[in-house]
Amino acid sequence: MKSYRSFINHGSKMLVSFILALTAVAFAQQKPIALKGGKLLTVSHGVIENGVLVMANGKISAIGPDAAIPGYARVIDVTGMTIYPGLIDSETNLGLTEISAEQMTNDLVELSEEIMPHMHVYDAFHAESELIPVTRLNGITNAIVAPESRDTLPGQDSFIQLFGKSRDEMLLVRDVAMPLNFTGDQRRNESRDKRKYPSTRMGLAAQLRQAFLDAQDYQQHWADYEKKKDDAGKGDQKDKKPPTQPKRDLKLEALVPYLEGKKPIVLAAEEPSDLETAVGLAREFHLKFIVNHVSHTQPVLDYVASLKVPVIVGPIYEDPKPYERYDAVYSLPAQLQKRGVKIIFASFDSHNSRNLPYQAGFATAFGLPYDEALKAITLNPAEAWGMSDSLGSLDVGKTANVVVATGDPLDVRTNVKQVFVAGQEVPMTSKQTRLRDMYSGQ
Repeated sequence: MKSYRSFINHGSKMLVSFILALTAVAFAQQKPIALKGGKLLTVSHGVIENGVLVMANGKISAIGPDAAIPGYARVIDVTGMTIYPGLIDSETNLGLTEISAEQMTNDLVELSEEIMPHMHVYDAFHAESELIPVTRLNGITNAIVAPESRDTLPGQDSFIQLFGKSRDEMLLVRDVAMPLNFTGDQRRNESRDKRKYPSTRMGLAAQLRQAFLDAQDYQQHWADYEKKKDDAGKGDQKDKKPPTQPKRDLKLEALVPYLEGKKPIVLAAEEPSDLETAVGLAREFHLKFIVNHVSHTQPVLDYVASLKVPVIVGPIYEDPKPYERYDAVYSLPAQLQKRGVKIIFASFDSHNSRNLPYQAGFATAFGLPYDEALKAITLNPAEAWGMSDSLGSLDVGKTANVVVATGDPLDVRTNVKQVFVAGQEVPMTSKQTRLRDMYSGQ
């Protein structure tokens, strides 16, 4: 009996020791980090000079000029540095491409049909892409991953975080929105495609309209089925044969949440007539939408403003058309902002998504107010994608996606020194830095 009790006591001590060890590990992992002495660009409530930002359990737990620092926190002196929220790129192909010239590394778009709303980029998202650390090292912590725009309805976008233990952890919202591309580039002009796909804008519009009409019909069939099924067990209907379930159609099913206004369509158009056609389609089916590109819509900017929706502008470096002023594309963000439009920047890239902040900086040289330029890559996209409760500004309770840099985030001379994602210090290395160190002998 004595040896049995000794065994139990020994086992209990081991269990307690194990629990204490786990607690110590958890405590170490959750130990707050305080950034002290930096210039805080909060985005939502101005600039705090010589401020304090505390991160705990993946969130911002305190911020201000005299924010309290827990005694057990790890304090990092960031005097002379600028602190700002992680940037958001509102259209990329990150995780869908690696080497542009090698087809096997590209999963950008499915060209077997024009209408492919049931395609999900998360099915092809490659979390280990070498392009993600390159992007992250310049302060971009979140992005929209979208299919390439060669189809009118190429599939559904995902909202990702650019750091995580797994692919699932990085995919914050799997189906966040759906592109509807109407730029003219979606026409299949090759002779082998002409019999199967539209080769004119009117053909694209007709095809899109039919897709949404079919989805409405599909939606009604399922609504009727659900009603009949509910009625089958009630009163006089109980003895009747249960209704036959409609056949599922993934293509039409994917359109239903958009017909119901639960998610936004991203309307891509570049010129006035294309924009008006795309908006007409969206309104015909009562779709919630965000406007994309509008690079050459200078003649109808008042119309764009009247839509009262966010606008993703860019690429800002695009050349003007022969009939436009030299600064037509460059000044577009400022022109829209003056009309009260909530603007958002996107890189529309993967290999150079890291240059996102410089698009915003470039726009300031052509009249866009600095504060609005910073919002266009932080809080504005967070609001547009339904993520403003957790991202886009330095506020207590938000996810601690925080960037520490040597200066102005919109200035190409600024160096990012550290990125935190959900309060974790991200390794400041990429394939490019490893190659640099290898060949420089560091």
